[in-house]
Amino acid sequence: MAEHALLTMRGICKYFPGVRALENVDFTLRAGEIHALMGENGAGKSTLIKVLTGVHAKDGGRIELEGRQIAPSSPLEAQKNNISTVYQEVNLCPNLTVAENIFIGREPKKAGRIDWKAINKRASELLRRLNLANIDVTKTLDSYSVAVQQMIAIARAVDIQAKVLILDEPTSSLDENETQRLFEVMRDLKKQGLGIIFVSHFLDQIYEVCDRVTVLRNGELVGEYEIDELPRVELISKMIGKELGDIQNMGKNASAVSDEVLIEAEGLTAFGRIKDFDLTIHKGEVVGFAGLLGSGRTETAELLFGVAKPEKGSIKMHGKEIKLSSPLDAMKHKIAFCPEDRKVQGIIGDLSVRENIIIGLQAKNGMWSHLSMKEQQRIADEYIKMLQIKVSSPEQLIKNLSGGNQQKAIIARWLVTQPDLLILDEPTRGIDIGTKTEIQKMVINLAREKQMSIIFISSEIDEMTRTCTRLAVLRDRKKVAELTGDEINSDRVMAAIAGGV
Repeated sequence: MAEHALLTMRGICKYFPGVRALENVDFTLRAGEIHALMGENGAGKSTLIKVLTGVHAKDGGRIELEGRQIAPSSPLEAQKNNISTVYQEVNLCPNLTVAENIFIGREPKKAGRIDWKAINKRASELLRRLNLANIDVTKTLDSYSVAVQQMIAIARAVDIQAKVLILDEPTSSLDENETQRLFEVMRDLKKQGLGIIFVSHFLDQIYEVCDRVTVLRNGELVGEYEIDELPRVELISKMIGKELGDIQNMGKNASAVSDEVLIEAEGLTAFGRIKDFDLTIHKGEVVGFAGLLGSGRTETAELLFGVAKPEKGSIKMHGKEIKLSSPLDAMKHKIAFCPEDRKVQGIIGDLSVRENIIIGLQAKNGMWSHLSMKEQQRIADEYIKMLQIKVSSPEQLIKNLSGGNQQKAIIARWLVTQPDLLILDEPTRGIDIGTKTEIQKMVINLAREKQMSIIFISSEIDEMTRTCTRLAVLRDRKKVAELTGDEINSDRVMAAIAGGV
């Protein structure tokens, strides 16, 4: 690996009204390395990247690329400086072909017209160099999976001769095979001398593919480390600023489960969603839904919240059968649901944190029971304090919060409605270790102290084994196992998912 600095950022500062986003942060990227940028949500990772790519103007500091001072004022100017970013949500045009997406805005021309033959030929050659020869460049982008779309975004970055490639959570929507394919491309680009900044919350991936790591916390630099010399426990400790005893000692049986049955689902069936699903949930119980993507976890949760209707089967609450024709019906029965995709199904980005928190209660009460501004402010202040949501003000737009704080605000929205059953679908996806721990502890405390029943859905088995008192394992849209007590361990869960239980 080349030892000379390709990119240096020194003393970077960035302030927003009431918020110190970055304070005197240093960052160094070498040519021919993959460098992890890590920290809790709100630590300053996204802001540092936005300063580097010209989305935000820095308030202090200096940026040099190959010894030359730069100050990008826009993403286009950053691109002209050979800095390219591939985001978690691919920002290409799904209705255009693969080749068109690679060359959009830079189309080769012949006699004043776009040379389509040249575009397709050059795109095919480029993808072959990246070991992606099986992609038909004449097909529209939406013909391919998210994984392939990300590869095409990387191919575009390579074609514009990027020297610095920023990959912002590129694996969050990929399966294991797709992730490994991405890593192969990253390693090839590393050999070609590119400097790659890799932002991810997956520790296994950081240790598999990265050379060094820079850790930020609360807008400040914690340190820069060789990945081989930093044990995982130390990395997590540096990210959250405390020892890991709280994480390791939460205990999967912390809830004081009541004998009282809250929910009984019997024979729930909905075509293409779930078949013959039975489940009993007691008061104060944390029940996990474990399984692979597409196993029926979310689909079952949506049936229990009235998003979809079962074709057969029944749902009882407190021993009485209930009909859930809509989410509003579920809310009236004191059921709450935090959906998987907070950006699409959760937050309302152009509303304030206060408005996002109270909107669920307002919907439950009905349009004629308007909450006064004073009451709205009281509720927002109470739950912002309770969940330690980092905001400059309750009137701050929720879209300007970090992902972890957005998630806390959505959880607050549903806690305000005082539910008996809280359904949390991937509540910790894409957020940092510290906030994950806070949410896990909150789940256990709600069950133990408030006797709230909780359905907890997560793709992280270790998180499930720490948090849940019982696990329903789903496979191929059926419940295939139910684990309790000492049965709740990673080996048993994976065996059940694989068909061994």
